[in-house]
Amino acid sequence: MPVRPTAVLLLASALTAAATLTACGGGSGSDPDTLKVSFKQSTDNSIKVMDTYLADIKKQFEKANPGKKVELVPIKAPDAEYYTKLQQMLRSPKTAPDLVYEDTFLINSDITSGYLKPLDPYLAKWKDWGQFIDTAKAAARGEDGKTYGVPDGTDTRGLWFSKDVFAKAGLPADWQPKTWEDVLDAARAIKEKVPDVIPLNVYTGKPVGEAATMQTFEMLLYGTNDGSSDPLYDKSSKKWITAGQGFKDSLAFVETVYKEKLGPDVSDALDPNVGTRVRGEWLPQGKLGIALDGSCLPQDWLEGSGHEWPEWSKELGLAAMPTQKGQAPGKVSMSGGWTWSIPAKAANPDLAFEFIKTMQTKANAQKWYIANSGIAVREDVASDPAYAEAQPGIKFFTDLVSSTHYRPAYPAYPKVSTAIQEAMEGVTTGDMSVDEAARAYDEALRDATDNQVVEK
Repeated sequence: MPVRPTAVLLLASALTAAATLTACGGGSGSDPDTLKVSFKQSTDNSIKVMDTYLADIKKQFEKANPGKKVELVPIKAPDAEYYTKLQQMLRSPKTAPDLVYEDTFLINSDITSGYLKPLDPYLAKWKDWGQFIDTAKAAARGEDGKTYGVPDGTDTRGLWFSKDVFAKAGLPADWQPKTWEDVLDAARAIKEKVPDVIPLNVYTGKPVGEAATMQTFEMLLYGTNDGSSDPLYDKSSKKWITAGQGFKDSLAFVETVYKEKLGPDVSDALDPNVGTRVRGEWLPQGKLGIALDGSCLPQDWLEGSGHEWPEWSKELGLAAMPTQKGQAPGKVSMSGGWTWSIPAKAANPDLAFEFIKTMQTKANAQKWYIANSGIAVREDVASDPAYAEAQPGIKFFTDLVSSTHYRPAYPAYPKVSTAIQEAMEGVTTGDMSVDEAARAYDEALRDATDNQVVEK
């Protein structure tokens, strides 16, 4: 099992990255005619979706703005390391880029830290802002009511399954589980009848970061009630909710997957790059029966991706994740997404917003949604038949928007998310029982929120 990065190592790597950027150009303030754009680069060297897209936008921008240059500053790291490195860069005008790629789950934390610039003066003069759907706009809005990012799409989540593995296990090609137990039973059938494959992958533990929290735990937790209230955060009291029965049931599901050996080996599950293996190896090679994962997977299989898999839509089936016991609305999804934000210490904010506008023309936005298998957040793109028909699965995942939930991405959320990951890791390794993990979560939750909690 690879050594997991500690906070010290993450900080060291972040400082190294920041020092390197400083040495390479003295930060974004060194040249008023050079725009520095930082983004998350895939840890898989063959995946160049974002690189290719930004290279095209750079070309368009430089042509439209003679004398201006765009310097792309990729950060190649797993999610947790990316966030750490990015925050290090944002702290100083010497290292702050002019434009950064922000995950919506972290944006309020960065807003509270004073790292980001409100974009309202720019948005008020930009006619295209009216094309963005309200839920996407809200994802980039701070508690102060100001907007700190322009979203470049959203996503939903469901169950991907191998039709070949299902056929060997005697499971239907049109599989649609009604309860959690149906999902586990399918995994058990695969383990028994197709023993050389991994029955089910659910992300877990701190090494995979938010993928564990959002793509597994919250997909479970938000399916434990009827969807009428948020099981993590009480909006009326503005307090976080301690571990109740739904929380424990969600942990128990994860515990069952690994205790019954229905998932990958624990060492593989706790590898920070396990997501790369799911997309690049296990699913395409028929080594995985079921994956609880996001709508963006096909971006790794498109032409030019390095993992071309044009047959995926014939070889994989799609099913909605059911609620715990089949209660209404019957299925559940989580949505997130990323935004382009301008750091508070950026040297060229006006130029940065012009770059955003270039990225977010209807044509360029549509090109990006299709390239990265994203779900459109612009109404003019969503209503374009060319978008809806561009790729298998788009309709399935777009239809899940009606059943989706958004994380309570308030400033304390990153710490709450980490506490969830630690609880998941405890039951995955067997080091904690479900009750012990729930108690540890409650303790961490109180620390993370200054005891602003509602007892469940």
